[in-house]
Amino acid sequence: MATFWAFIVMGANDAAYGAIIPYLEEYYNLTYVVVSLVFLSPLAGYASAAVLNNAIHVRFGQRGVAFIGPFCHLCAYIGIALHPPYPVLVVVFILAGFGNGIEDAAWNAWLGNMANTNEVLGFLHGFYGLGAVLSPLAATALIVQAGWPWYAFYYIMIGGAAVELATSLTAFWPMSGALYQESNPRVQAGRESRLQEALKSRVTWVASIFLLGYVGAEVALGGWIVTFMRRERAGQPFASGMVATGFWLGITVGRFVLGFITPKLGEKFAVLLYIVFAMVAQLVFWLVPQFLVSAVAVSVQGFFLGPLFPAAIVAATKTLPSYLHVSAIGFAAAFGGGGAAVLPFGIRALAQAKGVSILQPIILAILAIILVLWLCFPVLDKSTAQEGGRPQLASSRHWINIDFDLVETGKRTIRKSRGG
Repeated sequence: MATFWAFIVMGANDAAYGAIIPYLEEYYNLTYVVVSLVFLSPLAGYASAAVLNNAIHVRFGQRGVAFIGPFCHLCAYIGIALHPPYPVLVVVFILAGFGNGIEDAAWNAWLGNMANTNEVLGFLHGFYGLGAVLSPLAATALIVQAGWPWYAFYYIMIGGAAVELATSLTAFWPMSGALYQESNPRVQAGRESRLQEALKSRVTWVASIFLLGYVGAEVALGGWIVTFMRRERAGQPFASGMVATGFWLGITVGRFVLGFITPKLGEKFAVLLYIVFAMVAQLVFWLVPQFLVSAVAVSVQGFFLGPLFPAAIVAATKTLPSYLHVSAIGFAAAFGGGGAAVLPFGIRALAQAKGVSILQPIILAILAIILVLWLCFPVLDKSTAQEGGRPQLASSRHWINIDFDLVETGKRTIRKSRGG
């Protein structure tokens, strides 16, 4: 429950950008490119988390993460609520990025080793989506309807971070660095660090680049949808803000619901289907220029995008030894954070020159790229995963791998249709 609450705060943090950006532009009198620095600055925090998260685990255990992550959130939200000059605001967002980065790595790795991983991680990321649903809804209502200044929303975030600090410390206080090292011994001790060993794995890089594209597309859509609906679909401010809420609600429901379907289909086949359906929804969103159709399409797209992050974490944890989970997932999460920073910033720069409609072909191209990347995951040796043994990477001569889940699922479907 402590990790679920932490992910609510993380989701609220990430989704708030899209709702407040139009008001940041007005408040600070900024251009597209300059205001997009609020997307780019958390990248420094995520990068620092990727480097330091394993050291924090070894030295302080999950207890250290339970303090440092929420404390960074608390400090960042207090700084934002004070609405400092814009350059200071950009720096403060780095703290929020660091808090997200180390918690993303720690709690994904911790829950990724539990039974029923798809379902449990689906709930974890579903609560992230819940925070992302509530955040733009609350921010839009407070700013547009109640007339509050944009920074007043972060008074709520301060309260959320304070609760996060208390619950996380209470839950993880017994989990020290010594306990972490005892529970996750290195199979082959050497001079290189766990992060260096993780970076030698193909799985780490495939998962990292996959999450770079996925999180970049997710945050770019969530962060740009309000501006897009207002300027390209002639939406009213409140209605456009509700479209962003619908997108994050789709992600939330998708994670809660599809987390139970993914293991039945097999991760490889299920995610292929989800990405294809998301691409179809993106085409509808792009090519049908009606407000209501666009609002429904982007919500459906969110539904199918939702389970992709948990599925990538499951694939990584099933194919890597447990002592590399924190380092590998932390690095992949940092790459994902990079996508959340770099891609929205790049889209904002292009929108300055080409218009906000440039969002649509870029998102479609990103989805096509992550579809190919998903095929690059190694085929999982299912016997060791099911028996609880040490994960092994199945040998493969090719980068592109179609898991046998695809064939087996087709056979089961045919047998059921024939009544056999």
